[in-house]
Amino acid sequence: MSAALQLYTQLTEAPDEKTRARLIADAFDALEARFPQITDLATQGHVRESELRLQKEIKEVEGRLQKEIKEVEGRLQKEIKAVELQIHEVEARLQKQIKAVELQIHEVEARLQKEISEVEARLQRDIKALELQIGEVEARLQERIARVEVNLHQAMAAQTRWLLGGLAVLGAVFKLADLLIA
Repeated sequence: MSAALQLYTQLTEAPDEKTRARLIADAFDALEARFPQITDLATQGHVRESELRLQKEIKEVEGRLQKEIKEVEGRLQKEIKAVELQIHEVEARLQKQIKAVELQIHEVEARLQKEISEVEARLQRDIKALELQIGEVEARLQERIARVEVNLHQAMAAQTRWLLGGLAVLGAVFKLADLLIA
């Protein structure tokens, strides 16, 4: 039930004027308690003044924030440019280092190719020298073998002569012995 209907019911049931007056006073107290004082209420002018003050403060804050944003943006742009410059410097330095390493690789490769060619030529010379030595050793061995064969044939011929001479002497001794015995 609404407050007005409740007040009406209480007033109609009140036994005397004093009670009715007290009920009306209590209702006014309750009403005053629910609403602020008239002096505390904002007027249209107060609201407009507050609105203008808030708009001004908002503009000031926006201006300050815009300034801070521009400062931060400027600082970040400088930092970005500095980092980009560092990146370019590092890239340039790395390119130089890469070229230097590639040059070193080519130099080492050329030196190794030269050394390989020199070793190969030296080994070819050594192989030819060894082949020549082998040929000389083979010729000397063939010569020795031939001499040994000649010496062997001579020794065999000498032994054969000696054996034949010995057999001839033995045959003569037997003949002589046969003559003597007979």
